[in-house]
Amino acid sequence: MIGFSNDNGYIGYSEEVIANIVGLSTMECYGVVGMASKNATDGLWELIKGENLSKGVKISHKNEELNIELFVVVEYGTKISVIANSIIQRIRYNVENYTGLKVSSITVNVQGVRV
Repeated sequence: MIGFSNDNGYIGYSEEVIANIVGLSTMECYGVVGMASKNATDGLWELIKGENLSKGVKISHKNEELNIELFVVVEYGTKISVIANSIIQRIRYNVENYTGLKVSSITVNVQGVRV
């Protein structure tokens, strides 16, 4: 559980809830085709769309601060640096506003380009 305490008590979130917020926020960004997840059996990356977006996200936390790492596939012909910056801004805004948790770092890994 990831959470924080205040005067009213403790608020905790599972990593999957935060990963879903990250995945949905990422898919809202222009130029993102989908999330990528490594298939454990053959070691290949697969494109994820729809309900399993949290598989393309890794969450770690320390001292009530989140470190987020995500794996995406982008659309061919788009500027990757602009897409990554848009993803970072949207994730930071959505996670901090929805949960009240502080995001200390976001790493965007582009795993592929899709035509």
